[in-house]
Amino acid sequence: MGLAYYVTRLVSGERTEGNRHDTGLAILEFGRAFPNEAIRSLHVTADGEAIFVRLHDNKAGFMRSRRNHYACHLIEPGRVRVTPLPNAKGFSVEFLDAPTQNGTFVFPTEKEAAEVSLWLLDNYVSVTDREIDEIAEAPAEAEAPAENVTPDRAS
Repeated sequence: MGLAYYVTRLVSGERTEGNRHDTGLAILEFGRAFPNEAIRSLHVTADGEAIFVRLHDNKAGFMRSRRNHYACHLIEPGRVRVTPLPNAKGFSVEFLDAPTQNGTFVFPTEKEAAEVSLWLLDNYVSVTDREIDEIAEAPAEAEAPAENVTPDRAS
């Protein structure tokens, strides 16, 4: 009976470990949570506990493994704080809208950590700031003089 218990626990542990690195399951779960968001790419942390999702239109998402499913979170612009770690392969994140998701995340390579931090930095810029920047960069159209305006009536 002890052997059966041991084998059962061993097999169930392998299944949870296998689900943790299953990006296909992650894509399905994120798609169920946010059906109108198009996924561009995924980056899994070194321990497989979290996945950062790059979405269309420079949005970002986050998923944390919760045994048999993923907790999915769409990161709103300006609602995340990233702090670098001494190790260049990771960073610490504070989600202002979902404090239960806060944590320290380490990636397999420095390149992945840098890429994800750039997504979060781009996501940090609020939509209104982007609109203001676009308006400021747009060339000012020359105003056409109004018809029938004489110099003494011009303001």
